[in-house]
Amino acid sequence: MNFYTDNKDLKFQLSHPLMRKIVELKEKGFADKGKYDYAPANVEDALDNYDKVLEIVGEICGNTLAANAESVDHEGPQVIDGRVQYAGGTQENHDTLTQAGLYGMSLPRQYGGLNFSMVPYVMAAELVSRADAGFGNIWGLQDCAETIHEFASEEIKNEFLPRIHKGETCSMDLTEPDAGSDLQRVMLKAAWDEKSQRWLLNGVKRFITNGDADIKLVLARSEEGTTDGRGLSYFVYDKKDGGVRVRRIENKLGIKGSPTCELVFTNAPSKLVGERRLGLIRYVMSLMNGARLGVGAQSVGICEMAYREALKYAGERAQFGKTIINFPAVYEMLTVMNAKLQGARALLYETSRFVDVYKAYNVVAEDRKLTPEERTEQKEYQKLADFYTPLLKLMSSEYSNQLAYDAIQIHGGSGFMKDYPIERAYRDARITTIYEGTSQLQVVAAIRGVLTGTALSQMKHYALQEVRAEQKYLAQILAEMTAEYETAVATVQALKEADYIDFNARRLVEMAAHIVIGYLLLLDAQRDDTYSRSAEVYIKRGKAWNAERAAYIRDFKVEDLETYKQLIVDNG
Repeated sequence: MNFYTDNKDLKFQLSHPLMRKIVELKEKGFADKGKYDYAPANVEDALDNYDKVLEIVGEICGNTLAANAESVDHEGPQVIDGRVQYAGGTQENHDTLTQAGLYGMSLPRQYGGLNFSMVPYVMAAELVSRADAGFGNIWGLQDCAETIHEFASEEIKNEFLPRIHKGETCSMDLTEPDAGSDLQRVMLKAAWDEKSQRWLLNGVKRFITNGDADIKLVLARSEEGTTDGRGLSYFVYDKKDGGVRVRRIENKLGIKGSPTCELVFTNAPSKLVGERRLGLIRYVMSLMNGARLGVGAQSVGICEMAYREALKYAGERAQFGKTIINFPAVYEMLTVMNAKLQGARALLYETSRFVDVYKAYNVVAEDRKLTPEERTEQKEYQKLADFYTPLLKLMSSEYSNQLAYDAIQIHGGSGFMKDYPIERAYRDARITTIYEGTSQLQVVAAIRGVLTGTALSQMKHYALQEVRAEQKYLAQILAEMTAEYETAVATVQALKEADYIDFNARRLVEMAAHIVIGYLLLLDAQRDDTYSRSAEVYIKRGKAWNAERAAYIRDFKVEDLETYKQLIVDNG
């Protein structure tokens, strides 16, 4: 079984017209041709490389990771003498991917990477997560290498980055017992040691995914007497240097194969990444955006798995003389599930393309000064990526939960049993709306793009694209939804009441998301007519979803907030 070749949506996204520009920017004039025997000579060669490598990833996911997923879920990792031992299947997954040379695929070739753009890297993350969402975390933490590459010194890059390709694992050590989402409260101490000429880390970190990793990026307080984000710096730690002990592995609802650890740092030697005091303000924010893209891929992978399991079961299970897929109540659920899956995937790769372009320009700018036109384009794509990333994290993670829920419903009582893999997917999906920033925090991040007009501007850009005559009625529905959205935004902004804006922020962000996803599916249908049904289903459903939110905003009054507040007081 090959999870890449059995999913035409992936090759379709890989053939998007913007991929040519992305490849040309990423390869910088194909300067590596002749220097590395696996470097592409042109765009077609690069895209063919993407395709071939993803086929290898798909085969490993279908035949190894998916086969091991159930045993990993039952066995889980364990702590032995302060160190983590993976479940047997997890170790086999990691070893197989390492031997295939797939780690570090987005890193430059000088560090052993394949210099792939974000799109195929994100596709690999989706494939891995479809096979085993828990292992998706271990795979996805190679994002730490991107942060090292972007911000660390040449010495640190040369020391750590080649090791990623060889299979050394990573973690980002941010949260603490008293500092969850509020990272400004991080208190793990970093003190400069004159004798060793290194920073020493002391304190406790909690809820650290893959916490016993070989290479760790650690947020720590380097400035004495500070209590906010301006006193935090970022450090890279090498497991070989010692000083970190795993106190325990958390017993979680899902993603059992991914060890979530509590760590004790005792004079753990480390090196400063970038400049002091910019740990949270600059470096962690960059890393978190990458992690949110990763959770988007993980969520879409779970959506794919849930939909396929539901479709398979519905086609096999017979009740009242026919298979249940023939009952309207069931095929309606499956059709909406498929529309949400393809919509989330369209949003995932649109976001990935935006990230690809602006990051590629960042790399180009290291060699030469960008032209004014290039600089303008870089800023535009970064602005879009900053809005789309939390939008993606919000919608894809919520949809992964909804699809897993609906898939269990289609299974009926059988889905509640551990005999079927959908039970594991349901548990794995739940964390996606929580880690790397809850859905509520994604709304906080995305609402700026709503209030500043970034979302509306992009909707109008999509509206200018040509659609076939027979689908113009769908474009008209989206235009009407956009006008309704504009009115809702204006209504909320006009009251100039911060609590009222916050109270309705999610409604506005979700309205924007339904319009954006509707346009993406409609435009995909112009390139491939097989997406027309999903476009129609999603747009018509989105119209109803948005109408509900618009009506609520229209009828709501600022003074109604007191009703909600008083209800909490009365029941507190």
